[in-house]
Amino acid sequence: MSDSGFLIRLQIADLSICDESGSFLQSGFWGSFKARFGWEALAFRAVWKKDALCPEVSDNKKTLLVMRRALYPGFALAYIPWGPELPANFTDKEKAIGELAKSLKEILPRDTAFIRFDPPWANAEISAPVMPFPLVRSAMDIQPPDTVIVDLSGSVKSIKEQMKPKWRYNANLALKKGVNVNLVGMEKMCVFYELLKETSARDGISIHSSYYYEALFESDWYSGQRPDIRLYLAEHEGDTLAGIITLFRGKEAVYLYGASSGKKRNLMANFALQEKAMEDAKLSGCMEYDLFGIPPNEDPSHPMAGLYRFKTGFGGKIIHRPGSWDYPCRPIFYRLFRSAEAMRQGLKKLRKHRS
Repeated sequence: MSDSGFLIRLQIADLSICDESGSFLQSGFWGSFKARFGWEALAFRAVWKKDALCPEVSDNKKTLLVMRRALYPGFALAYIPWGPELPANFTDKEKAIGELAKSLKEILPRDTAFIRFDPPWANAEISAPVMPFPLVRSAMDIQPPDTVIVDLSGSVKSIKEQMKPKWRYNANLALKKGVNVNLVGMEKMCVFYELLKETSARDGISIHSSYYYEALFESDWYSGQRPDIRLYLAEHEGDTLAGIITLFRGKEAVYLYGASSGKKRNLMANFALQEKAMEDAKLSGCMEYDLFGIPPNEDPSHPMAGLYRFKTGFGGKIIHRPGSWDYPCRPIFYRLFRSAEAMRQGLKKLRKHRS
């Protein structure tokens, strides 16, 4: 037992156990998917107790997905996306992360240079958590800490009612002008990827190889619980105007990737796409739709200010997560890596402001 009063026991488990997780980023499916692209996925059953006398009840047992990836020969990163998921009665979440980091350091391979956390808890306001030493704020975030979540618990009609009037008008305009939003199969992935390359060139965003997106839809590589991955395309008179990839899993629906053409932007195809995906998510039993990433606030000078306006117009709740935090296991290497990462992040932001 540590001085903080937390007792954590980590039990190595099969990856499929992580399908019990609340977030897709902590699921066995996601760990197995990322393992196809250079990551090593490790699964644990984490038993959390306040102290040694605390009874082991089912709510104290959570799953934990840890992913490792080599950075340089002899040095690796361990990453916990949107984790750990904690028992409901844990109020001191920052201390819990610190204790988990210590436990992981003892059992992860010795080449682990640092452990990066993306804590999942959310607040309505931007706040800086006080993490225990030696946890430090990462030089860059892996998952977007700020996002918009649309409530799907009401009727299908209520999805449209939450939108700003202009957003409802634009979605209706697209359909009135003959834009068709279709749920398509993987055979259309090449069409989506061409849109994605066009979007990357126009907006200066990084994209994966086409195989990365195709692999999401392949059905024979994971035997556990697969989420419902969907590809939607918006088309008009033979032109494909935009597309999105979504994930439906239990109560959560997530807008993962999007792309658009420069053609016929006046037809507002993106508005109709999102409305269709939200309605389908509702019909699939999802209770919320995560638009997955916005700038932290409404700043007109931000290079992604247009994205903020677009996503917040659907009427969802804006939430803020703590962002990425690092626990150095090999401090000298970590300081060097963090300096290089901060420099890369600074150059990336500079290019975005110039574009």
